[in-house]
Amino acid sequence: MLEIFVWTYLALVIWMTIAWVIQVKTANAGVADVMWAMGLGLSALYFGLASQGSMMSRLLVGMLAGIWATRLAMHLLVRVLYEGEDGRYRFLRERWGARANQNFFVLFQIRALAALVFALPLWAAAQNRTVEPTVWTILALLVWTIALVGESISDFQLASHRVTPSLRKVSCRQGFWHYSRHPNYFFELLHWVTYALLAIGFESMWLALLGPLAMLVFLYRITGIPACESQALRSRGEDYRDYQRCTNALFPWFPKRRRHTLVEAKPS
Repeated sequence: MLEIFVWTYLALVIWMTIAWVIQVKTANAGVADVMWAMGLGLSALYFGLASQGSMMSRLLVGMLAGIWATRLAMHLLVRVLYEGEDGRYRFLRERWGARANQNFFVLFQIRALAALVFALPLWAAAQNRTVEPTVWTILALLVWTIALVGESISDFQLASHRVTPSLRKVSCRQGFWHYSRHPNYFFELLHWVTYALLAIGFESMWLALLGPLAMLVFLYRITGIPACESQALRSRGEDYRDYQRCTNALFPWFPKRRRHTLVEAKPS
């Protein structure tokens, strides 16, 4: 177990160092998100080969996490290639100035450590020795399907909104974004429940709970919602404040009624 984690972490450190070199050459730190997703997908494939669980468990982890990582990485890659550097990273680059590359190196290595934390649930699920599908297996596949479809639709809805120039300063409130300010994050969180369900029956299944729990902490307190909303407030101002007042941050629910501010024309 320790040997697998050591090799996984060393591989992730090298992987994110390659990502850092790419960002130095391109001045686009968004590559970190792409490489992070790909790194987790490769970790899942490695666990599918090196773990000691049943063939069913190893195949499910390699297949499900591999599909999830490929979709997410491709989606992020399109944004990196065609939309330029994400506003969150641009803000950090401008704030750090001459020390940007050094600070990004530290940030990328923190991402490597975070990837190791999220690799633990994949390993725990792949270690399960259950040889036949159970009710937990079926439930895991259902949750994974809902999460993948929901996140894909959320990303598509936001991308469709962003390509309209007249809507650049207006928050997306269409589709799932009507019920949550971050539906893509909600479905991402739901996705990690998959591996907790697949790990049921393994003696160290508690490791799989790190997936949804760590994702919840990251989304609410670290890299997810705080960074996204700070950038949204900088770029969309009062429109986003109104969105915050009316719509839940993460878990979908019916929005409150919007406040409409009427601006009366002053007589000349």
